[in-house]
Amino acid sequence: MPKDYEARGRPTREPKNRKIQCRIDEDTDSVLVTYCEDKRVSESEAIRRGIRKLADEIGNEN
Repeated sequence: MPKDYEARGRPTREPKNRKIQCRIDEDTDSVLVTYCEDKRVSESEAIRRGIRKLADEIGNEN
């Protein structure tokens, strides 16, 4: 394999190339942690689901 090969992890049809960071308060963190534990998903997946709900909300306004 070439030295400059950078593929990591499992192959995916939906690559996630954008990384974001944000600061959240303790109450929001508690909600996130509880959701992740209940649904058995990662924090990243929980946040993606939240963003999709926002997209649905925007779609309902138009």
